[in-house]
Amino acid sequence: MAPQQNTGAGAEAELPEYAGHYRLEARLGSGGMGVVHRARSASGMTLAVKVVHAEFARDPEFRGRFRQEISAARRVSGAFTAPVVDADPEAERPWMATLFIPGPTLADEVKRNGPMPTAQLRRLMAGLAEALRDIHRVGVVHRDLKPSNVLLAEDGPKVIDFGISRPKDSELRTETGKLIGTPPFMAPEQFRRPRAVGPAADIFALGSVMVHAATGRGPFDSDSPYVVAYQVVHDEPDLTGVPENLAALVERCLAKEPEDRPTPDELMRELRSVAASYDTQTFIPAQRTGETHGPEPRPAEPDGPRRGERAAELEKPRRGWRPGRGAVIGAGALGLAALAALASVQLVGDGGASPRSSAAPATSAGFGPWTTRPAGTEGGLPRCSFGGGRLLCAQRGLVAALDPVDGHVLWRHALGDGGSPSEPPVFSGGLAHVVTDSGRRLLALDPATGATRWKLDLSAYRGFAHARGTVLLTGTDGTATGVDSTTGEVKWHKRLPGSANSGFASFPDSPWAYRTGTSADGTSTRVTRVDPASGEVRRDDRLAGALRPVGVSDGGVVFLADGGSYGETSAVVRYDPESGATRRVPLGVPVDQAQATVRGDRVWLLGTGGSLVAVDMTAKKRLWSLETGVSQGSAPVDDGHRVYVTAPDGRLLAVSAAGGRLLGQTPPRLGPRADQVASSLPVPVLADGHAYATAPRRHRLRRRRA
Repeated sequence: MAPQQNTGAGAEAELPEYAGHYRLEARLGSGGMGVVHRARSASGMTLAVKVVHAEFARDPEFRGRFRQEISAARRVSGAFTAPVVDADPEAERPWMATLFIPGPTLADEVKRNGPMPTAQLRRLMAGLAEALRDIHRVGVVHRDLKPSNVLLAEDGPKVIDFGISRPKDSELRTETGKLIGTPPFMAPEQFRRPRAVGPAADIFALGSVMVHAATGRGPFDSDSPYVVAYQVVHDEPDLTGVPENLAALVERCLAKEPEDRPTPDELMRELRSVAASYDTQTFIPAQRTGETHGPEPRPAEPDGPRRGERAAELEKPRRGWRPGRGAVIGAGALGLAALAALASVQLVGDGGASPRSSAAPATSAGFGPWTTRPAGTEGGLPRCSFGGGRLLCAQRGLVAALDPVDGHVLWRHALGDGGSPSEPPVFSGGLAHVVTDSGRRLLALDPATGATRWKLDLSAYRGFAHARGTVLLTGTDGTATGVDSTTGEVKWHKRLPGSANSGFASFPDSPWAYRTGTSADGTSTRVTRVDPASGEVRRDDRLAGALRPVGVSDGGVVFLADGGSYGETSAVVRYDPESGATRRVPLGVPVDQAQATVRGDRVWLLGTGGSLVAVDMTAKKRLWSLETGVSQGSAPVDDGHRVYVTAPDGRLLAVSAAGGRLLGQTPPRLGPRADQVASSLPVPVLADGHAYATAPRRHRLRRRRA
């Protein structure tokens, strides 16, 4: 289908010449919020630019929702969406630019060519499950997944249009009595309790989308949206025409209750059993005719891990494990527990008895457990780090410094744009660096007073990292810039080896930064060692496989090796930047969606589903594995003796680093929205012999006696 040119009457039909620095060339389509144009950057890159309707540009509430759309799109920017390149929600006509991805929407494809064949249906369902996994992982619920919001690109489906999606920590809320979504693809809870919509609603929509792709109609069909709403809530779906080997899985997606629906990871595992193998041909819709529509936006997250001490969800013990002097906290509150207290937890006996604890002596002099709420009100989970002798915590609209001894708030710094940092502050160059999602700003704060020392607009950059007193910025054109962490002055700016998609990773135990990028076919990864102070390249190698850096070990860089298209880690790889040699340790059993940390020659991995794995890089073997039962945990951390993991239900688990035995765990502490999946969990901060963490349950400031 050819792109729609400037058609129609009135001001909306007049094509603006530019949106920001991007020249608008043709109108691709129009929706309820704005018009999408094909555009071109100064370097010649083809983009899709969404420009809001003039009438909405004058509405402050709409501008707030458009800022939310930009934030949501940036959070989920990745392989399964159209990455956000640039945006200006404050322009006279707010706009957002994403990469242009050729391909028809699923709605157009089915309309032109009819139902999809079974092989393509399997690939479509797997691709959408992968997309929702990544979207939900960063705490976003799409809420309007439908055929017109699925773009069929050659490398797989892309989910577009986050106009009514909502990050879990968003301050914007659904209005009472107002339904948001498209009735044939809305879940029952979207009609019954729209304020409580969680990730499971997107799974229901996926099931409806699959029925449409397989039959050309929905599972609930009527000309009246009111009848459709009744059918969605009360009737069984019509799956006539859905291939038999997919019908049962689609039916599970369309379960009336959210808890009865599969998760994206469960969908992917089930789909692997549907067929022994998947089609490996390029994802090109059958009998495509004419030109194709371009996509709408989605955001680009910074490339590569940004390291630093972080905070995680911890909980107040009630029964079971009692960590002696340990403290816990609740929703949006910060809690603290003495690590020595964990040592008092008794090991699980051979008989499988539940973990118990004995009394533990006081640890640090003058220290007692405490809880506090940095913002004083509900503001999302604080994400914390340790630097300058204090806890540095960021949450929606606020950055705060806490006294680690008693939890006293030393200062608060309000984020004027209501920004919601997705990472904890980074202590670099003697300052606390905070990046906000909504404003895409980097603030450098004085850790003693909270005063702003300097700030930087990150909207022109695609990624960033901190390394040895330098902020490393990756431009959308692939160039790199080094900024002094203390002064904010540019140290250097140059083009480095690697593709435009390469990004920096750095780690506290290494003086170097590593720029990595995986080849388009996923068969190799380019690794460039860079001096962060000067930008000088010290080594440039190409390693086999799709690799993700997670830490350093004895001067070498540790990577997780991708085991396939389902986000599995099949091996751990250590790369020696001095010699260029690699050491590969196969895991035997792949770990799904692994998060990892490195300490010495040990690598700890936690996968979706709760599999905790220990790998010894010197001995080149997997030491042990433990099924923790944590469906989605934080990245593991260790103190040399124990490995700690937090769970979305508020538990903190302690595991023996030597033997992989569960030493103890706190009871669950669910938050007020227990039916919703938490976004990525912050990691426990280990500092000065104590653990600092957050949990989803609300509490007032509290300090417990031993």
